[in-house]
Amino acid sequence: MRLEGSVALVTGANRGIGAALCRALFERGARKIYAAVRSPETVTDPRLTPVRVDVTDQASIDAAASSAPDVSILVNNAGRSGGGTKVLGGSLDDARATMEVNYFGTWTVSRAFAPILAANGGGAIVNVLSVASWWALDIAPGYSASKAAGWSLTNSMRAILRDQGTHVVGVHAGFVDTDFSAWTDAPKISVDSVAAQTMAALENDADEVLADDFTRDTRAALSGDIAGVHRITPW
Repeated sequence: MRLEGSVALVTGANRGIGAALCRALFERGARKIYAAVRSPETVTDPRLTPVRVDVTDQASIDAAASSAPDVSILVNNAGRSGGGTKVLGGSLDDARATMEVNYFGTWTVSRAFAPILAANGGGAIVNVLSVASWWALDIAPGYSASKAAGWSLTNSMRAILRDQGTHVVGVHAGFVDTDFSAWTDAPKISVDSVAAQTMAALENDADEVLADDFTRDTRAALSGDIAGVHRITPW
C-alpha cells in the first residue's frame, strides 16, 4: 500500500503507540490524520484533526464516520489493560469492560468505516493486538481473552474484506514502553519501533507484525505443545 497522500483515522491517538503511529504516518507522507479520542482537548499535535470517539459508544462512532468520509486507513489502537479480574475471584465487570473496548470496540469501529474504505479504493485496517493474543495470562485473563478474540476477529475481517480491496494487519508485541507497562521492569521495545514495523507491514502488504523476539518465539510455538504458551505468566 502507498502511504503517501493517505488519510488515516487512529483511535487512542493522543499517547503511546497511537501517537507514534500518527508520527510515522506523517513521516511517510500521510495527508491527514484524524485523532479519534474520548477527549479531543488531549490532542496536542497541531497536525492532527481531533474527533471525539468512544469506541464503546455507537453514536460517537457513527458521528465520526460521517465527519471523516475520506479515510483510507483505519487504525484500531484504543485499548484497555483489564487486570482487575482473576480467573477464580473478583467481579467480572472489569473483564467485560475490557472486552467491550478491545474486542467489540474494534469490531464496531471497523463496521462503521469498512464502507468508507471501500468507497476510497479499499485501503487498510490496522488492529493493534498483543502477544497476549496467544498467552493466557494468569494475572489478567480478561485482557488476554480480549486480545485472543481480537486476533480471531482480525483474521475474519481479513478474509471478508479482501473482496473490497481492504488489507487487514494485526500488530502483536510484548511489553512496549508506554503507561500500560509502567508497572514492570521487564524488557520493553519502543513505541517508535512498533510504529515503524507497522508502516513496513502496510507498505509491503504483510498480514502481521511480530514486533519483538518474544512475540516471534511465541507465534512460532503455537505449532507445538499448547501448554508451552498457555500455562504461566511469561515474565
